[in-house]
Amino acid sequence: MHETIAVVDDEPDILELVSLHLRKNHFSVREFSDGSSFIEYLNSEIPDLVVLDLMLPDADGFEICKYMKRKKDLAHVPIVMLTAKSEEADTVLGLGLGADDYVRKPFSPNELIARVKTVLRRFESHRETESPAKIVIGNMTIDPERHEVAIDGNKVELTSTEFRILLLLASEKGRVFSRDRILDHLWGNEKAVVDRTIDVHIRHLRSKLGTASKLIRNVHGVGYKLEE
Repeated sequence: MHETIAVVDDEPDILELVSLHLRKNHFSVREFSDGSSFIEYLNSEIPDLVVLDLMLPDADGFEICKYMKRKKDLAHVPIVMLTAKSEEADTVLGLGLGADDYVRKPFSPNELIARVKTVLRRFESHRETESPAKIVIGNMTIDPERHEVAIDGNKVELTSTEFRILLLLASEKGRVFSRDRILDHLWGNEKAVVDRTIDVHIRHLRSKLGTASKLIRNVHGVGYKLEE
């Protein structure tokens, strides 16, 4: 069964180019030229991954990203952003909202396909290797099998990337993980993001963990650890 990729872009040439190369690589494709038709589609079908343009005629790609990450049935769907914006702040904002990777326009179709495959591969690898045993640290409970985190018994909604970072830190409580080690865990040898990306994810992770945020410690000049 082929994975289904939803492509959302208002530029016909780019929509056609991306869809063509995805189909050549044996993906099923759903095409959308605006945000409203894509949101309507999500009410009846959930894709395996979304290639999302940030500049749409009727919606902001950031808002669509936030919408998906707020919905329990959509929060796990990985998002690869397409952006013509060159400012680092826009990319950092997109990643902070839950996007999993980004490709800047103009781009090589082969590069985009490689990014899509990498994101899908690491999500599949995560599903295959995660441990079913619950991890309890302080007032936080991590359930790898259900992909859930609870603080004092109350569930917290995390993006897939945030959950994977938290699970990595929790896998060896007290061990310091360098930013490079975390990047390797998330993207492997095909990572194409900067160390600062990890800081952004950690910042958003802490903001969601509330009273448990203090469990994530920053070791200056080295990285992060999880410790009571």
